[in-house]
Amino acid sequence: MKRSLDEFEGPSTFNAGCFADERGFLLQSYTESGLSRLGIPSRFRQAIQSRSRRGTVRGLHFQWKPPQGKLIRCVSGRIFDVIVDLRLGSPTLGDHASIELDDREHKVLWVPPGFAHGFMALEESATVLYECTEEWAANAEGGILWNDPALGIGWPDLPVIVSAKDRAAPTLARWLENPAAQYFSV
Repeated sequence: MKRSLDEFEGPSTFNAGCFADERGFLLQSYTESGLSRLGIPSRFRQAIQSRSRRGTVRGLHFQWKPPQGKLIRCVSGRIFDVIVDLRLGSPTLGDHASIELDDREHKVLWVPPGFAHGFMALEESATVLYECTEEWAANAEGGILWNDPALGIGWPDLPVIVSAKDRAAPTLARWLENPAAQYFSV
């Protein structure tokens, strides 16, 4: 079921501080004190940047051991961003929310552990910065099929580019049968 972000316990958005003048702008992605006021961790152990062509879908990805939260920002272009609740016992388990992020509004999305995350690039080129609370762990990463019919995600109607790995990801129902799904219990 599609929900708004504020219907979930945990995920949130905020606008990065942007200070513009005749030279351009200076963007302050976040401050430790600002994140603390929002209940978002301020310790990040890995930063990842991706560039994607229009129609590229990346996701729906997550990491369970150690559980990884992500601060997401689109630094150039525009993306359709999606989160899916994977937390066993959550009243919103299997529900999703979507939001557009771009390089003009400077909105930042917090995706806490227990949520799958993915996006589609909406412009010819989109660059996304992920700041992660834990380093990538190859043996504990997972994914949900980006177009799992049970999720009912209304992806934009564009020709899609999806990696072989993401095309082979399990449905949400299959993931929930995996013993590792227990890492996301509430």
